[in-house]
Amino acid sequence: MARRRFQDPRPKRRGKWWTIQVRRDDFVGGQLERRKTRVRIAPASVPEREARKIAAEYLRPQNQGLELIGSATNFTEYVDNTYKPLLMPLMAKTTQERTRGVIANYLVPEFGNLSLRDLTPLTVQRYFSGFAASPLAHESKDKIRDVLSSILGSAVQYGLLVKNPVEGVRIPAEKRGKRKTKPHVTPEQFEELLKLIPEPYASMVFVAVWTGLRVSELIGLRWDDVGADSLNIDERCCRGDWDAPKSDASNARIGVEPCVIERINRLKLLTVEVRAGRAVRRHKVVKSDRPEDLVFQSVRTGVAMRDNNILSRHIKPAARKLGLPWINWRCLRTSHATWMVEAGANPKDVQGQMRHSRISTTMDIYAQFVPESQRRALAKMSAMVEARTSKPIGSSTGSISMPPQSRMVN
Repeated sequence: MARRRFQDPRPKRRGKWWTIQVRRDDFVGGQLERRKTRVRIAPASVPEREARKIAAEYLRPQNQGLELIGSATNFTEYVDNTYKPLLMPLMAKTTQERTRGVIANYLVPEFGNLSLRDLTPLTVQRYFSGFAASPLAHESKDKIRDVLSSILGSAVQYGLLVKNPVEGVRIPAEKRGKRKTKPHVTPEQFEELLKLIPEPYASMVFVAVWTGLRVSELIGLRWDDVGADSLNIDERCCRGDWDAPKSDASNARIGVEPCVIERINRLKLLTVEVRAGRAVRRHKVVKSDRPEDLVFQSVRTGVAMRDNNILSRHIKPAARKLGLPWINWRCLRTSHATWMVEAGANPKDVQGQMRHSRISTTMDIYAQFVPESQRRALAKMSAMVEARTSKPIGSSTGSISMPPQSRMVN
């Protein structure tokens, strides 16, 4: 392949358009080929001098070396041959699954036939602006942008692009304000829920709510992590994938109530019955309690449990019976923080117990509640208004007196 030459084609008027003929590098079947392409640059009504300026600006990235040869790589080929084998194995398993879904359902149908260089900021912004009328949730649109940014950012890292075109791209604003409310169970609902869930899953839910552990941390808990009044969180397991905790803040030892330690140790004494056709088999809940063994073991085989199976087979059916279909693992973790807030705990203490990296995450939970100081201020305002008017606020008549100029006239 010969090196690139400076291109300065003279625009030609063809019908209603000024066009230029340019040479571009394209990957065809894995081979780099140089092809001539005719490109429309401006309407024929534009003067020739202006058309030449537009042509020069169009070719500037290629002539100045701002458009790399690797940018001719097809988007789908890059994703399949580079991004998936090199970058995706570094992600958590659940993140991999969601990323694959976004690529297959949204990005490949839209950009699959384009080269990387064709994904300009204008092209990308036009795509996301089209989501304005889409019924997709704002979080889903944000996830699509994140995945595309990750793909093109890796292309920059590997020298195929000069700049990530997704930087600065905006997605349509939400049509309603951010909802601060995070679903949680009340102590009364929690007590009823436990009655409907069999062991050892009831103990898992108990520990999840009383400690605020993420489900992956709960599944990865080992006997040497259980102290006299604390739990050590140093690894997590998500559907067979073992990894370090989510963040440095998550890698910590947390204090727990004595009832949590008692509930965990009680598992060693439990035996559960499992139906196998017409027969009923009995299994020990804890098959081995050596330091390196798991606290919550699969009933049949003793291996790490799968959170989605426990949720769909045991927790969700029990929750639906109580009219609480929204209960999930995240809700149980949020319930722990919510109970601490309702008990009057300091935000920094809640942050430490939940092991949030940012205090803003903790404050999102606090935002669900009207502070007591705010309620006292409202009460003082009501008392002031009552003292200066003839009728108390919220009197039995239920009417509000209005000044003459405010009354409606028929």
